[in-house]
Amino acid sequence: MGKRRRATERKKVHPVVLGGAAVAIVCGVGVTAYAVVGNGGSGRDGDEKSVATGPPTAAEVRTTARAFLAAWEKGDAAGAAALTDDRESALTALTSYRKDARISEVRLTPVKQTARKGAKVPFKAAATVSYGGKKKPYAYETALTVVRRAADGRTLVDWRPTVLHPELRPGDRLVTGAAGVPPIKAVDRDGAPLTAAKYPSLGTVLDGLREKFGKEAGGKAGVELRVVRAEPEQGGNGKDGKDGEGSSAKKSDAEDTPDKTLLDLSPGTPGTLRTTISARTQAAAEKETAKRKQASVVVVKPSTGEILAVANSNPGGFNTAMQGSLAPGSTMKVITASMLLEKDLAGVDKKHPCPKYETYGGWKFQNDNKFKIKGGTFRASFARSCNTAFISQAKELKNDDLTRQAQDVFGLGRDNWSVGVPTFDGAVPVQSHAQMAASLIGQGGVRMNPLNMASVAATVESGTFRQPYLVAPDLDGRKLATAPRKMSSRTVSDLRDLMHFTGVSGTAAEPMRGLGSDSGAKTGSAEVDNQKKPNGWFTAYRGDVAAAAVVQAGGHGGDTAGPVVRAMLLAGR
Repeated sequence: MGKRRRATERKKVHPVVLGGAAVAIVCGVGVTAYAVVGNGGSGRDGDEKSVATGPPTAAEVRTTARAFLAAWEKGDAAGAAALTDDRESALTALTSYRKDARISEVRLTPVKQTARKGAKVPFKAAATVSYGGKKKPYAYETALTVVRRAADGRTLVDWRPTVLHPELRPGDRLVTGAAGVPPIKAVDRDGAPLTAAKYPSLGTVLDGLREKFGKEAGGKAGVELRVVRAEPEQGGNGKDGKDGEGSSAKKSDAEDTPDKTLLDLSPGTPGTLRTTISARTQAAAEKETAKRKQASVVVVKPSTGEILAVANSNPGGFNTAMQGSLAPGSTMKVITASMLLEKDLAGVDKKHPCPKYETYGGWKFQNDNKFKIKGGTFRASFARSCNTAFISQAKELKNDDLTRQAQDVFGLGRDNWSVGVPTFDGAVPVQSHAQMAASLIGQGGVRMNPLNMASVAATVESGTFRQPYLVAPDLDGRKLATAPRKMSSRTVSDLRDLMHFTGVSGTAAEPMRGLGSDSGAKTGSAEVDNQKKPNGWFTAYRGDVAAAAVVQAGGHGGDTAGPVVRAMLLAGR
């Protein structure tokens, strides 16, 4: 019985988030149930013990929370760690909190809530950071969760890095000391200041720019408390911090997030760093993404590759706009169409099949609402986003044709972009059978983000791939990525024709209404497993401005991401 109990000690059940007022923690009243354990539960042995089950009660949450916070406050790392469900990790983190982060005089106070929001109540941490004779107060807010351990019914703090500080992720550390990189004063293309306070979505971007260009900008490093991110796993290419695989947004999140300054004890002297961002366009991007849940957008200048704006609905979270790894849905058909045109498997005004269904590799593909076009042209199929019109050509293609087109013409999936901050550069893996066919319509293994798809629209508008970037390459002498070949002028003209028609008479007509003859667009909806609504995509250009957006779980791209891109095309310069 002892071995079984030890084996189950790490199981976490019935989470209840700690919190409450300074005197009493506000929680719902739970009911504690008991299960009799012993030799088969027969009731014959006198040493049977009752083990509590079910969610922790309000009293248990209060007692566990107070004990943990009290131990943490007085610097008893071992005592506080013993009150968690991961004693070893908690002890390491709490010890480092005092030793490496130089944080002392800690006061932890639960925040009083006027109304209960589930079982979660945050608490405040107020402390002093000291280094080299310098001291400064530091305060922040976070929360913790109390759980019941199944093995013995004991209530413990559910240990995770965010208990210590909300910015921490697994493997991260808090460190106070001389900054390795000088601070920067970032400005937009016209010299206007760019700050995370004014443009929240630029927070992680500015952190990344400092990490990359702080020394080149000419500033002087100071002393600071900062989050030092976990070291990337071996095998990465080291390019702008990328891992070299580009197959997982989660991995990028863990490895490509730059260190973050939390407190300046001695701020140092910032160097001025001019970026390609347009403050006006960035403000519009912030406004549009703030209106929506899980929206991300990027705006680029086709003639140069300069990035004019980047924004996400959750500014402090993962930078999906530049590091996301999502199926792009039918926006991928821009790349596929370029390939079919070059191979003479399609012509703008040639007859092209768009049946209700098309089977390939054992999979049966269909169009949205199972529509079909009788006797239609490729122009009509592209404008209405007919899936089967593209799947029908799979039998004429080699497994690596789409991969080569994406890499050689659009510069995607080569892991060689030098944007200035970590990015995911798209992925179009070589696939076969049904997965190859699915890739033609932006499903299967294809993965993109708004930066990638804005670049696709920009390539169509300019006729040439120009790698997007945030800081001019002459600052540090880096070389921008190039594509091995260009599309023929005829293919470029045909693609512009298809995208313009889609923006006038196709699925993109409403968002593109009135934007003029030098514009074009493509919508997309990407199905995601266990998600009720698809991710909505939209990519478009207007003159020398190109943009792409995704609204995750938003539905059809024209309805969700389309208005975001329209606003960018109107605001862009």
